[in-house]
Amino acid sequence: MYRPVDAKKYPPNPELRVKKNLEEGKGFRLMTGLGGKKGGEFEFANSNPLWRASLDIIDFMPLLSVDYGGGIIITDWYGEEKENNSIKISIQFLSNEIRSDALKIKVFKKNCTSLVDCKIFVSESSINEELRVAILKKAALYKNTDIEKTKKEYPIYESSSR
Repeated sequence: MYRPVDAKKYPPNPELRVKKNLEEGKGFRLMTGLGGKKGGEFEFANSNPLWRASLDIIDFMPLLSVDYGGGIIITDWYGEEKENNSIKISIQFLSNEIRSDALKIKVFKKNCTSLVDCKIFVSESSINEELRVAILKKAALYKNTDIEKTKKEYPIYESSSR
């Protein structure tokens, strides 16, 4: 997939680009994995900014089912006690990247006229898009703070000219 980049954000010198990528946690170094560590690296839910942002945005709602491995969050029905309307939100993660198509959000509405007479339907209101925008904004903030926290200084090795 083609992704245009802004040349102003990337230094023209390859050594500086390498340093910038390593500071931001992008890329890898050869021969560092031979240090005797056993096991692999695992990405947990608290290290995924999209997951954390989603949970923060809907933290006022009771959760019914949360599965990080399956990539889904489902809330329980939520509404005011005196009102006969309630909503339920389902967020499915299609990617770990912070993009608008990485989330599939469904909002269900339940209208009840009595305890046994309820109608449930999928809402296509502005709530879906508002949730998506709020989650993506918060995830971008988390990603930026994570990058700042994990920045490391790496020395640039200059090649000796002969």
